[in-house]
Amino acid sequence: MRSSTSTRSWATALVAAAAVAATTTVGVTPHASYSSSIGVLGCKVNTNRIAYWPMDVDCNNICVSLSYGGRQVYLLRIDQSGGAHDVSYDAWNYLITGKSATADPTAGGSIDMETENVDASKCAGLISTSGSKLPLSAANSMNFLNSCLVQQAAGNESWVAANYVLYNILDPICTYGYNEVCTLTDWPDQNQATCPHQLGDPVALTSQPVYNIEYPTGEKVLAGAPASAATTTTPNTANAAANHACRSMFQCQSLLFWVLSMGAIMHSFLGSL
Repeated sequence: MRSSTSTRSWATALVAAAAVAATTTVGVTPHASYSSSIGVLGCKVNTNRIAYWPMDVDCNNICVSLSYGGRQVYLLRIDQSGGAHDVSYDAWNYLITGKSATADPTAGGSIDMETENVDASKCAGLISTSGSKLPLSAANSMNFLNSCLVQQAAGNESWVAANYVLYNILDPICTYGYNEVCTLTDWPDQNQATCPHQLGDPVALTSQPVYNIEYPTGEKVLAGAPASAATTTTPNTANAAANHACRSMFQCQSLLFWVLSMGAIMHSFLGSL
């Protein structure tokens, strides 16, 4: 008969083996411009601790651990990259040097690091909302949120469905809308949030700035501002994800409103002829 001591040892070994199996090695590159394909608001999270992984963002595995050289960070996985494993430049720089990119900026490309999915509670300190609930755009996050609510309604675990808050802010870099909480009180009959002001009103929002740490200078710059010469002349191979093309409506928000405005002006002009 197996002793209780040997049984515990066997169980401990299984747990350790499972932990090792869950850890994978990936080539990690620095990413300088905050974005979120599911509409997580940068003014409500730590934009220096974001993971941009190749796979879709799901309703549970939004927090990952990343380790290198004896250092470790937790990252919110709230955007999908074009294929690389990208992370905020500051996080990448810290893992490489032990210092923030603002203090000791370093240039470089893909470096092998160890990563694993961890419980979302590990990323609670990266979210500045009450109860560390995931801050989503009420106007532009409903497709993702709906998928998580459906998942929960089917009896499956959905961390996002149980831990979200909607804001009447249109874009992830928080340049349009109102800094106010909206409610979704009668889902699925109600598929649009109710807000104190008109939902999706593209009024300029200046009280919730989002900042990026520029690659490779380490300078703190307002998100959406023109890139400096140091950034625009950096070879793509050295900064694989710093200047992603406009992949989604969230990253094209300023351009979208400019196009709409110009269209209205041209329509008015032609109508007067």
